[in-house]
Amino acid sequence: MSTTAQQVTSETKLTFRRYKDNDLDVSQLKDSIFKASWSHKCPTYVHRTPPCQGSCPAGEDIRGWLDIVRGLENPPKDLDWQEYAFLRSTNANPFPAVMGRVCPAPCQSGCNRNDVEDFVGINAVEQFIGDIALEKNYKLAPAGEDTGKKVAILGGGPAGLSAAYQLRRQGHGCTVFDDHPQLGGMMRYGIPEYRIPRDVLAGEINRIIDMGVEVRLNTRIGRDVNIEDIEKEFDAVLWAVGCKSGRKLPVPGSDAPNCVTGVDFLEEFNQQQKHSVPKRVIVVGGGDTSIDVASVARRLGYSHIAEDNVKNLGQDNASGGSQIGYVAHDVAELGAREGADVTLTSLFPIEEMTAAEHEVQDAIREGVDIHGSSMPLEVMLDSEGRATGLKMAKCTVDSKGIPTKIEGTEYEIVADLIVSAIGQFGDLSQGLEDIGTERGFIEADGFYQVKGRKGHFVAGDIIIPHLLTTAIGHGAIVATTIDRYLTQTDQKKRPKVDVHHFNLLSKLQETDLSPEEFVPEESGDLRGTSLAKYAIHNYEDRSAYEVVAPSELFLSHFNYTARTLREDIPVSAEEVLGHFAERIKGLDTEQAQTEAKRCMSCGMCFECDNCVIYCPQEAVKRTPKKEATTGRYVYTDYNLCIGCHICSDVCPTGYIRMGLGE
Repeated sequence: MSTTAQQVTSETKLTFRRYKDNDLDVSQLKDSIFKASWSHKCPTYVHRTPPCQGSCPAGEDIRGWLDIVRGLENPPKDLDWQEYAFLRSTNANPFPAVMGRVCPAPCQSGCNRNDVEDFVGINAVEQFIGDIALEKNYKLAPAGEDTGKKVAILGGGPAGLSAAYQLRRQGHGCTVFDDHPQLGGMMRYGIPEYRIPRDVLAGEINRIIDMGVEVRLNTRIGRDVNIEDIEKEFDAVLWAVGCKSGRKLPVPGSDAPNCVTGVDFLEEFNQQQKHSVPKRVIVVGGGDTSIDVASVARRLGYSHIAEDNVKNLGQDNASGGSQIGYVAHDVAELGAREGADVTLTSLFPIEEMTAAEHEVQDAIREGVDIHGSSMPLEVMLDSEGRATGLKMAKCTVDSKGIPTKIEGTEYEIVADLIVSAIGQFGDLSQGLEDIGTERGFIEADGFYQVKGRKGHFVAGDIIIPHLLTTAIGHGAIVATTIDRYLTQTDQKKRPKVDVHHFNLLSKLQETDLSPEEFVPEESGDLRGTSLAKYAIHNYEDRSAYEVVAPSELFLSHFNYTARTLREDIPVSAEEVLGHFAERIKGLDTEQAQTEAKRCMSCGMCFECDNCVIYCPQEAVKRTPKKEATTGRYVYTDYNLCIGCHICSDVCPTGYIRMGLGE
């Protein structure tokens, strides 16, 4: 039975408390504010990066598009707010509908609202933005003016497609080579359809292709075309080939024919080559891939009919795929299925597994038997060399992730299929061995340039396997590097906080509030020019090297507000067989706006008026409406300011600092 998205009520007490246990002294707030009647310091307005954005590997301007959804930041006159939010979101990540569904959301772990009650549902709002953009057929930012330069992008996964998008915005020609029949990489071939609907994926990929990206499918570099020909045809080469080879179990017997890797298992499934599993399946891992393998195995189930006799009626296609997916097999075959016994083992305790917590809980509910704190010792073999089970033992894991067997805890699990989902590495065979390391990766410098190969660049899992959103972030950064290489511009040092920052000057230009032209001969005495119109006064941008901590916010301003949850469509162990529909339903407009309003706008003014209301000198004033925009809603009259720092103390977002005069 499904639950509806709603304001969830809870008896949970606030995690932020002004008074702690054993605090006996009761003090008045004014005692901590009025430390002196005046000081030499005056307030200045400081923009810093919020921790959600600082935690996002793609560097999205999360605070920015949340402010748009909530109605705090207004769009230009020719845009509706939904499209404006979409454009702000896709400035960093062209896949909001996909990532809103599957990203494990490190942004939410970093959210300062966790110190009040619960994080902002960033993923849920991002999915809303992505879905409404597909519904309304919004386009990405247009391609830039043609530069005449061409870039070969080897790999059509998240890193390669992200780079193609950013390079087209800069005006460079892009050709994506991929050895699969369709683009998407791990988004298509590594994640099942019930987590990423194929129509959603196709819609977001097609927007990038529509920018003028050329595509060459079923083409493997080194086999179908050699790298020397690529170098002759293109001005730069980006390696975004991903990690498509899984690691085998490092135990005796793992070479058995019915021991496979999680990468191979999921690719066969996602190409509709796998329609059932044996009766007893063991998955070794603990991360997201292992959860996907175990959950898919439960959905496929065990069939009494030989798989080579199965008639597959479900057909995937570039426009979105079958709505019934793998359920649409021959009726007799489906009727002969029964649930497979699926066991997942992890070195870590269940509560410490690296997979997303909600995915772990879904798998348990769907009937996956999870063994935490367990390590494989040996694959048990029959006389023909096939795996019949896995010898296990309970274990502890040290700080480096190295397990130690607990003596006397050995046990065996019977299995017909063993799947190793313990890591991945690149496939640089067939003539590409010289470019990679012995471990199957490609080494890069700080600008994602391939070491020792001029004009070659690299991004994504082939550097080191990580999240999809990390690969997307690589694509954006390497696009900047490639642009500077093609335009023969010096590579600038990347900022300490390497994300897509809010730019006040750009916002002023967008709202026709740009500073006037500075004419030196007309400026006169430059002392005391705080009212001059040719500069942005009383503002400092520290976003490139500072992230706002919760200790710098006035958390007491925020009331307890429960998170607006997406509708969960749980699947029980009895219902899971053949169930390939989505398990969540996105927020509607009202729900998305309600959730966006929970954002505390860390590091940026959100018009609460605290500084205006509490200033005893009336020195802090609201900017006249015709001159106001995001980041410029208040100003200080320094002829009245006495430096009492009340405005700084009551600023909920940490935007006001008593620094002017230091």
